This record gives sequence, structure tokens and C-alpha cells, in this order.
Amino acid sequence: MATTAGVSRSDEWSTPTFWRELAPALRIEDIDFLSSLQLFSVDDPTRERLQGLMRKEGYFQLPPVGWNLPLEEMVALVAKLDAQGIPVPFAFLYDEFWALFIKLHQVIEPILGPGYMRMPDFWVWFVDPRRDDSGWKPHRDKTQPTLRADGSPTSLTVWLPLSDATTLNGCMYMVPADRDPTYNTPENGQWQFAHQDIRALPAEAGSILMWNQAVLHWGSHGSPRETRPRVSAAFEFQSADVPPYNSPLMAPNTVPGFAGRLALVGKQILQYQHMYPLAPEMREIATRLKDSATL
Repeated sequence: MATTAGVSRSDEWSTPTFWRELAPALRIEDIDFLSSLQLFSVDDPTRERLQGLMRKEGYFQLPPVGWNLPLEEMVALVAKLDAQGIPVPFAFLYDEFWALFIKLHQVIEPILGPGYMRMPDFWVWFVDPRRDDSGWKPHRDKTQPTLRADGSPTSLTVWLPLSDATTLNGCMYMVPADRDPTYNTPENGQWQFAHQDIRALPAEAGSILMWNQAVLHWGSHGSPRETRPRVSAAFEFQSADVPPYNSPLMAPNTVPGFAGRLALVGKQILQYQHMYPLAPEMREIATRLKDSATL
């Protein structure tokens, strides 16, 4: 029965032992590892350039950087989750997936301001073109106002390809803000851009993409000519001086304990079920996990 299976599976997933055995090369609640992370530094000219791009085009892209993280093992984990029918956002039970975004603190802070917060909004993708997968359909991450008078954002999405994202396995596509007639208007649900203005954003593994949450974007449909899946992860952040866009907000340099991570993963599965079909059993499991700890 679905209920019995759901209870059994959620109980199994509720212990770190299961996850450590699934990916022994990755860490769970390794305090020394998390406290010793090296942050990326950004010089003043680069900082100003990125801020200008965010105001003008609504996004920027940086080439691969030296993460000093086991990206190949992280990709292998996501592939294993997918193969076993486990929602791939469970990858965020592992420290390395939080470390990705902690290391970007000095890139994010100049854009959102001191004291910015991490929202409880994240996801992981395993887009396999061999089975006709695609990324998320065209959307704006927020439809309510998320821009200041000068065009600077009060929230943003950080999207990181852990494997190469190509035009044939579902790379991101963006309509630059300055080419989008309904961007930051009450008509932002009506799309009136010229197709020639769509910008493909292929990205090598380890690249960095950031966009404000008013810009229109999507993940493309894969082609069977590409055999390599696209694996990526994203997290959302907001400025501290605006009301929460979602709760609970978290300090960007902290990581919840294992129970808190489980509850957050359950929350993601439920709040993004409009993007994916969600079987009743998995909805039950996600609900149990979400309610298993105080967020």
C-alpha cells in the first residue's frame, strides 16, 4: 500500500546512515569542513561590472572557478538519486551542496547588501536529453516587485551547473532585461519580446550564473544527440531590508542540521510540485519530512 511504503521509506530516509552509505565520499554535518571554506574574492572593478550587468541585463555569467569541491562526486550522487527514484533535491542533505553557495558570499553581498538572507528556496536538476527531459518552462522567479528604483534587485537566484550545460542538454535561456518590453511592469505576465533577443547561456561545469528574480528565463529541451545529462543546483537570496519573500529566512553562512535539511527538502518538493508531477506517495513523504522539524 502507498501509505505503508511511504512511511517505511520516509523512516529510512530520516536517518543520516542511509545517506552516508549512499554517498560515502560526501559529508553530512562536518563542522570542520563547513567552517574552513574559502570564499571567492571579487575585486572592485569586477564588482562594479557585475552590479552594472545585473541592473542593465538582469543577469551575469562567470566562467568556471576553482571550487575545491568534489564536483564529479556531487554529479554522481545526483545521478544515483535519479536512478533510484529519489527526488534529486535530497542532494542538499550533503554539506558540499551548501558549501557551493556559502563560497559565493563576497559575490552576492555587494548586490543584495549587508545582512542579506538565504531564502528557503532551492532545487537540483538532472536533465537527461536521452529521455526527452527539459528544464523548467519559461517563468519569472517572482512576479511581485523585486527591484529598487535604480534597477538593483532585492532578490536573486544563483544557478550553478555542476556538469556542462549545452544547447543540446538543456542550458539556460534568458531574455535580457533591457530587451524585454514587459520587464518590471504590471504586464510582466505578458511576453512581448522579440525572438531574436533570446540569449542562450551554455555553461561549462563550475560556471556561475546569477539573475534577478524579475528576468524571464527557462531551461531548454534536450536533444538525443547529446548523451550527457545536465546537472545543476540553485538557491535564492534576498536583501535584509525587505519583507521575507518566503520563510524561514536563514543567514547565508549557516547550514541547518540534518533534521532541518530534511524538512527543507520536503518543503521544496511540495512548493515546486507545479513544475513536476508528484506521486501521492512522494507527496506524503515530503509532507512528513517537512513537518518533522521546526523550520
